[in-house]
Formats: sequence, C-alpha cells, structure tokens
Amino acid sequence: MNIPNKITVSRILLIPLFVIVMMFDFGWGNMTLFGAEMQVNYFVGALIFIFASATDWVDGYYARKYDLVTNLGKFLDPLADKLLVSAAFILLVEIDLAPAWIVIIIISREFAVTGLRLILAGQGEVVAANQLGKIKTWAQIVAISALILHNTIFTLVGIPFDMIMLYVALFFTVWSGWDYFYLNRRVLLDSK
Repeated sequence: MNIPNKITVSRILLIPLFVIVMMFDFGWGNMTLFGAEMQVNYFVGALIFIFASATDWVDGYYARKYDLVTNLGKFLDPLADKLLVSAAFILLVEIDLAPAWIVIIIISREFAVTGLRLILAGQGEVVAANQLGKIKTWAQIVAISALILHNTIFTLVGIPFDMIMLYVALFFTVWSGWDYFYLNRRVLLDSK
C-alpha cells in the first residue's frame, strides 16, 4: 500500500462525506456565486467533489514520477473514479440537476467496462485506463462540478455550460466504452 494507493483510497473515503453534505440540509442557507444561486451545502459538496477528483491527478503523477505503479493501483484508481462519479451522477438525478437517461447510460458503461476488466483480471491482465478513458473521466468531472455549482459564471452570459459539458461527457463515455470493448474484443470472442 504505497502513497499513490493511499491517496486513491482517500478518494474513496471522501465519497460518503460528499454524499452526506449534498443530501442533508444543515441549515446553512443559500448563496449566490457569479450569478448562480445555490444552497451552501451544494457549494461545500462541490468543493469536496473537486478535491476528491483532483487526487486522481495527484496519485497518478506521484505513481509515475517515483515509479510506484502497481497492479493494485491500476485496479483501484479507475474503481475510485467510477465510485465517485457514479455517486455524484446519482445525486444529480436525485436533486433534479441531471436527466436520468443520461446518468443511466453513463453508469451502465461503467458497469460494463468494470465487468470486462474483471474478465481480463481473471486471465491475469490488468489494464490501466487509456487516454480516451482519462478524457472521459475529466469531462464527467467538469460536467458534475458545473451542474452542482448551478452553472456558476456561465449563468452571467447565458451559456448552458453545465448541460453542454454533460453531453460532452456522455459522448466521451460512449466512445471510450466502445473503444475499450473493441480493443479487448478478443476476450469476448475467445470465451467459451
């Protein structure tokens, strides 16, 4: 359990805190931030989410720089991303900030890719996330952050950046899922 893996585990441990802050009204009231009005707990939840998401870059950078890439890290890192992003998307549907059909597609892709990863792991292969998967993850993180923050800044100019990013995230989610299955199709074609 090296330092990058500990950082990844900390990301997983931040998920319950994020969910609690987002779901319960602590009586903190409302606030306006660059033209967007929101509950203070959503702002705090966004900060927790953004901090947790940033640890993804930190653990990856640290692991590569100090040659601490492990099979456990290759497994835990994408799992932590999926847990955090799935929790956030489900919360966004619950608080009526994201359409359920988009969230269903995104989470279904995550389950499908995780299933394929398990098949590969059963054959002794651990596949790290590729560049397209990383773009997908960051598009999702930006979309989630913009949605939680009620389109802060972009509200002032009337651009629905939060919804645009949600559709960008959906596009990269579907594309990266197709790419992942295409690149590993031999596993599915060879299975008996």
